[in-house]
Amino acid sequence: MTQQRLLVVAPSWVGDAILSEPLLALLREPYEEPIVDVLATPWCAPVYARMRGVRRVIASPLAHGKLNMAAQRALAAELAGNGYTRAIVLPNSWKSALVPWLARIPRRTGYRGEFRYGLLNDVRRLDAKALPRLVDRFAALAAPPGAMVPMPPAPVLVPDAANRSAAARALRLRTDKPVAVLCPGAEYGPAKRWPPTHFADLAAKLLARDAQVWIVGSPNDKLAAASVLQAAGEPGRSIRDLAGRTDLGTAIDLLSLAGVVVSNDSGLMHAAAAVGVPVVALFGSSSPSYTPPLSPLAHVVRIDIACSPCFKRECPLGHFKCMRELDPQTVYNLAHAALPSA
Repeated sequence: MTQQRLLVVAPSWVGDAILSEPLLALLREPYEEPIVDVLATPWCAPVYARMRGVRRVIASPLAHGKLNMAAQRALAAELAGNGYTRAIVLPNSWKSALVPWLARIPRRTGYRGEFRYGLLNDVRRLDAKALPRLVDRFAALAAPPGAMVPMPPAPVLVPDAANRSAAARALRLRTDKPVAVLCPGAEYGPAKRWPPTHFADLAAKLLARDAQVWIVGSPNDKLAAASVLQAAGEPGRSIRDLAGRTDLGTAIDLLSLAGVVVSNDSGLMHAAAAVGVPVVALFGSSSPSYTPPLSPLAHVVRIDIACSPCFKRECPLGHFKCMRELDPQTVYNLAHAALPSA
């Protein structure tokens, strides 16, 4: 088989980055040696560092939302010396396709969008009905134009065991009791977040059954975590709040210690599914038909109301029923059933 050298331009959202792993698996499958490099934002780079068969992760120096042609040309010049035969551009923006074109990569694949003709020369038309899930849309780019779309495998992330052990020691985390991890944040907006009072209710129920409860999240999730602790009152003293105390890679590694993860539709939800732990996924404004947690150990919880999913950052009707009426007892029943001997 002719030797290939591929560059994948990664999405900017952590969850989307995890859902691109099956594409990388399909690309690397025919080859014995890693052939895929990934150009990723600095905040998504730790995700790709935990994927099998990635030869190199290149952290993009390009600032979000700024064109900066000098930086684009400098990055392209660096990439041009790597001998790439093909680039696959996952974001739909014009800017994301610019560097592969400037680097003169011969074949540049991606979906049509934002006037990218010329920048891309292997332009695909998206059939959203045939490919309802984002993971399928990414995976389809591995196949030649018009070919049958392969059924993608589930995303897999491989935790860094040494980093996980070091972090657990540094944070003084115990694993002698079953661990329930709560992820109350969601980067996209408040419409994707289960109310803090519901997370607090769930935490109290789990603590009463002798489980440990950790909160995991990014620095941007610290306010959401603090709201859960405040709502929890006295039981909140027993919750370990790790929000903002780890980087993303370490958060992924620590998720692999959980007996169950209860999460909003977020990057950490997909990370938990990809490291192979049970997940209870809470959906309101977003759709499990588009970005479900892809794991046989995952349970999706949502209520069926006419306005959901709306895909808005905030509830456009002001009632927030899709999350407010998602009962903590229902979530607890699923979470507790997943915990070993809790």
